[in-house]
Amino acid sequence: MLGMGWFPASLGGLDRYYRDLFEQLPEAMGVVLGPAEDAPPSIEAVSSQETALLRRLARYWRAASRAGRSAELLDAHFALYAAAPLLLGALRKRPAVFHFHGPWADESSAAGDASGVRVSLRRMLERRTLRHADAHIVLSRAFHRLLVERYRVPPWNVNVVAPGVALEVFTPGERSSSRARLGIDPSAFVAVCTRRLVPRMGIAGLLDAWGSLRAQLPDGSVLLLVGDGPLREELAARAAQAPLVGGVRVMGRLDDATLIDAYRAADVAVVPSLAFEGFGLVVLEAAACGTPSIVSDVGGLPEAVLGLDRSLVVAAGDTDALGARLGSAARGELPTRTATRRHAERFDWPTVGARHRALYSRLATRTPDERLRVVYLDHVARLSGGEIALLRVLPHLHEVNPHVILGEEGPLLARLQEAGISVEVLPIDAAARELRKDTVRIGGPSPGAMLGTLAYVTRLALRLRRLQPDVLHTNSLKSGVHGSLAARAAGVPVVWHVRDRIAEDYLPRPAVHLMRRLIRHLPDRVIVNSQATIDTLGSAGRGAPPCVIPDSVDPPVLTRRPATGEPTFGIVGRIAPWKGQDLFLQAFARAFPGGGARAVVVGSAMFGEEAFERELPELAERLGLAGRVEFRGFREDVWQELASFDVLVHASISPEPFGQVVLEGMAAGRPVIAPNEGGPATLISDGITGRLFRSRDRDSLATAMLALAASPAERERLGSAARMALDDYRPDAVATQLQRIYRELTPHPRAARPPRRT
Repeated sequence: MLGMGWFPASLGGLDRYYRDLFEQLPEAMGVVLGPAEDAPPSIEAVSSQETALLRRLARYWRAASRAGRSAELLDAHFALYAAAPLLLGALRKRPAVFHFHGPWADESSAAGDASGVRVSLRRMLERRTLRHADAHIVLSRAFHRLLVERYRVPPWNVNVVAPGVALEVFTPGERSSSRARLGIDPSAFVAVCTRRLVPRMGIAGLLDAWGSLRAQLPDGSVLLLVGDGPLREELAARAAQAPLVGGVRVMGRLDDATLIDAYRAADVAVVPSLAFEGFGLVVLEAAACGTPSIVSDVGGLPEAVLGLDRSLVVAAGDTDALGARLGSAARGELPTRTATRRHAERFDWPTVGARHRALYSRLATRTPDERLRVVYLDHVARLSGGEIALLRVLPHLHEVNPHVILGEEGPLLARLQEAGISVEVLPIDAAARELRKDTVRIGGPSPGAMLGTLAYVTRLALRLRRLQPDVLHTNSLKSGVHGSLAARAAGVPVVWHVRDRIAEDYLPRPAVHLMRRLIRHLPDRVIVNSQATIDTLGSAGRGAPPCVIPDSVDPPVLTRRPATGEPTFGIVGRIAPWKGQDLFLQAFARAFPGGGARAVVVGSAMFGEEAFERELPELAERLGLAGRVEFRGFREDVWQELASFDVLVHASISPEPFGQVVLEGMAAGRPVIAPNEGGPATLISDGITGRLFRSRDRDSLATAMLALAASPAERERLGSAARMALDDYRPDAVATQLQRIYRELTPHPRAARPPRRT
């Protein structure tokens, strides 16, 4: 194990992590820079940070060569010292793992190194060392993405293993006793910040936020600054001035016992980093003592509190947001100490050590990963129907090692990372990404959009050539065009997942003919979401006939809302003219011109349809529905919205390709009213698992609403029957069908496949 320094003689998260991991692996030998007085015999400490660089590197290389003679594998933690052992001499032939703790060259630049030559040399050495490794370990999904996007490390080689925390050392204790030992008022509000005192840690912004908050805090409230670094004197000077005087204590470096007292004494810890945060070990240390942390949305910090409380994450550098969250913390709006300790117990070092040992064993024995490498492509990162469908099924593809490429930043990216899915952004030119369907014809798109599309296809083909996936799975109509062209150029089998009806009520006639030809000739396999979609594709082309694989849903556990005589009717979905929100309001007004029935509209415009969204409240006013219709906008948690309805209405005026929200309503146990055409008509058995009305017919929809409003028992019966009819739509069932298609496209083991041609 090739480290940098030995904690605590050498301070820093990397050194502490290295020592904690090393102590979980008694079979390991290690090399670090000295001093290391309390290191075990299996650690060889050489030279020191003060030794001249070339002499230091030479001594380190010799020590690594000696220690590595009997080693089966190398585990490196810092590029500068790992470069020679990994790239030169006999050890370069051993399997190697590289722990990526952060972008060394960029961090040195951010720390004030103004030499472009030195930064460039560091970056070159860093990239060369990274690319030599057989596997990489990162602490967070954020650093996984950094390795894949910036360093072009294959995603299949990157393993996310969150760090551990010494749960037997960092433990909860009596807050009053810790405060007494530190001389802190028992009734004060206390925050602690444990950081190296350098600019990128964001301490200056924390002091600004604390200063703006002091007047609102109880007497004796204090911010504890723990750590050392070049900013210590400057921060101490600021702490001695108004409005901070008496409210900030710069404590410097502490031994573990005093540090634990600081954590226990605090109501909250704060980690306000501005850049380059791989995970945040201090978040786990504080949590193990029962103290939650407010963190910035930098690097892996949000992942450190994931599962505890999302409100603990604030925007990096936003002093007002940090001050507001500290203010709510002072009012007691924090997770309990018990819940916080329980969160920390998910990160125990023995489990982390076992995961490393399993990876080492696989590499040492050259055991291949038999999972299929599948790249999923989508041109957007918004939470629309197709994107949600992809998000739901990916965690259930147990035979697949997935990697997602998105054409833009967006909320889907964060959701994929939270689900543990590898993801990168390969940006599409905005003109090409926003190309509207009514311009998809000869002479229609602008030259800029055409050039942007061609440029993206070229970049994507090169990216696929480098990734060498077994299959490319395109997830949208635009990504189907881009991805199929790029995959053909890169020699990669491609699946085109068609989620839209290729018909003239959705696309212009020239676009319909063009898309049908492309779908017929470009992909190796075509997947559609419903029979309603497959009926619009025309004759079959390359490969097997199109295969119907529906979207999936995992029924949630919801509190059943008792049926009442005054029901709430809701509609959920993107706000767009063809989605029929105006038809819903008109039918509701026809069915309930007065009384206590209520209507709810959930959703927002996404693709240039904001004008229609603004018209809906005006329509409700004209229909006499003021006070009985609520427009809730976009909501992240669709299940919470569905739980608030008595009846879900789906009112699309063009045939819906599938109707994912219909499936969600059924999974939530709500009776669903939907049109009698398109995908919803295949999901619902009329009168058995829901109600169908004549599409685009206001009176037919109003009649269905009245019937369910009059019978709470009927609403209960339909909702229960709908929830029981979802076996074929569960994520594991859908995943099995997808994996079968991937296997058909890649029948031979990866090692036995012929090289691909471009």
